[in-house]
Amino acid sequence: MNIFHFFLILFSTIISSNCFSQVAVPATPDTIEVDGKIFERVEVEASYTGGIDSWKQYLMNNVNASVATDNGAPIGKYMAIIQFIVAADGSLSEFKPLTKMGYGMEQEVIRILKLSGPWNPAMQNGKPVKAYRKQPLTFSVEADYYSITSSTPFILFTGIDNEIIVQADKEKASNFRLTISQGTIKAGADGKYIVQVNKPGGVVITLWNDKKNKAIGAASFEVKEKE
Repeated sequence: MNIFHFFLILFSTIISSNCFSQVAVPATPDTIEVDGKIFERVEVEASYTGGIDSWKQYLMNNVNASVATDNGAPIGKYMAIIQFIVAADGSLSEFKPLTKMGYGMEQEVIRILKLSGPWNPAMQNGKPVKAYRKQPLTFSVEADYYSITSSTPFILFTGIDNEIIVQADKEKASNFRLTISQGTIKAGADGKYIVQVNKPGGVVITLWNDKKNKAIGAASFEVKEKE
C-alpha cells in the first residue's frame, strides 16, 4: 500500500497533512498589469481571503493529497506549478500549468484554485489591480514496501557518480535489476548502485525482480547540474 503526503509551498511556509516546517521558497507574483503596463513588483500582493492560515486550512480540507498515488505516480516529490490571474475584483482566471508533472497533479491544483472563491486583489498606488500569481504545490509519494534513495532525496546530479540505495521487503537483493530512463546505472555492493546522468531534467528508475521479470516499483528523480 502506498503512503502519501502533500506539501504546500506558500510565502516561505510548507505544510502537510502530518507536519509543519519552514522552507526558503517563496511564492510571489512575477508581474502585475495596471492600465496596460506591466510591473515587476506590487505594493500589496494578491492573497487568499482570510489570510495564510485560512489558506492552509482550506487546502487541508480540500486537496486530494492522494491524486498522484491514485494515478500511479512513482515514488518521489513532484512540484506542480500553476500560473493564474487575480483580477481587480478578486476573481481568478487564466489558469496555466507551468509544469508537466502529470498524474493529475496540475489538474488538482487548478481544481482547488477554482473552488477557492474570490481573493483579495493586489494593490498598486492605492487601487486594486490585475496581478499574476504562481502557486506551487508539491506532492510526495512514498511506498512502504520498497525504497530507492539518493544522498539528496529524489535529486541526482549530472557529471558525477550518484550513489543510490535500494531496499525492498521480502525481496532478495541478488534478484534486483534497475533500469533508468536516461543515463546509466551500475550495481555496487550492499544494495548500493551508481547512477550517471548527462543532462538536467528528470529520470525514472525502475526496480525489477529479475528472476520473475516483474517490476517491483519505480522512483522519479529531478536531475540538476552540479554546481
